[in-house]
Amino acid sequence: ADYYERDQELKRKVKSSTSYPAMLGIMCVAIIILMFAFVVPTFRSSMETLEVVPTGLTKIIYDISDFFAIYWTTVVLSIFAVVGIIFITLRTEKGKYAFDWLKLNLPFIKKVEINLITARFARGFGLLLSSGMNLNDAMETVEIVLGNRCMKDKFHKAAENIRNGMSLTVAFTTYKLFPKIMLQMIEIGEKSASLDEVLNRSCSFFDAQVETSLNSLVSKLQPAMLIIKGLVIGTMFVGVYSPMLSIMDTLGTI
Repeated sequence: ADYYERDQELKRKVKSSTSYPAMLGIMCVAIIILMFAFVVPTFRSSMETLEVVPTGLTKIIYDISDFFAIYWTTVVLSIFAVVGIIFITLRTEKGKYAFDWLKLNLPFIKKVEINLITARFARGFGLLLSSGMNLNDAMETVEIVLGNRCMKDKFHKAAENIRNGMSLTVAFTTYKLFPKIMLQMIEIGEKSASLDEVLNRSCSFFDAQVETSLNSLVSKLQPAMLIIKGLVIGTMFVGVYSPMLSIMDTLGTI
C-alpha cells in the first residue's frame, strides 16, 4: 500500500509538470489555425482591394492559407487519422514497447524516465527483501513495477546472470540499468549484507531525483515552447502586415 501510494504520487507529479508545456503547444497550434482561418483572409481581401501584389513571405502565407481553405477537410481528417493510428499502435504490444524505448532515448525525457524507474526499483526491491523474500524471487517480482518494457527486458537478462552467480552490481552495470549512484549504493549493500536497508533508506533520495529531473525538464520546455510560439506568430505577423507597412511608408514618402 505504501509503495503504490508513493508511486501514484510520483505519477501525479509527472502529469502536473508536463501539463503546462502541453497546453502551450495546443495554444500555439490553435493560434496558427485561427490566423490562417480568419486573420490572413481578412488582410488579404483588404490588400486585394488596394491592388497590392503579395511577394516573398506574404505570398507563402497566402498560399498556405489558400491550401487550408481548399483542403481543410482533408487536413482535419488527416490529423484525426494520424492520432487514431498512434492511439491504436500504442495499444499493441509492439507499439507500447516502441513508446517505452523512446522514453529511454529521447533527450530530457530520458533522465526523468530513468530516475522514475530507479525510484520504483529502490522502493519495490527494498520492500521485498526486507519482507523476507529471497533475492531471486524478489528480482522476478520487482520486474512488474518497473513500468517500462524495454527496461524490463534488460532487467530480465540481468536477473538471469544473477541467478547464475553474478553479483547485482556487475549485472546491472553490464546492462546499464540504473544511474551510477544507484549502482554504488547496491555495491555497498551487497558488501555489507544490508541491501534491503540501503535501498529503503535511498528511496527518498531517488524520489527527490525524480522531482528534480521533472523540474529541470519543465524549466527547459516552457521557454522553448514560448520561443517557438513567438517565432511562429512573429513570422506570420511580419508576413501579413508587411504589405500594409510598405503602403504606409509609400504614403509617408509622398
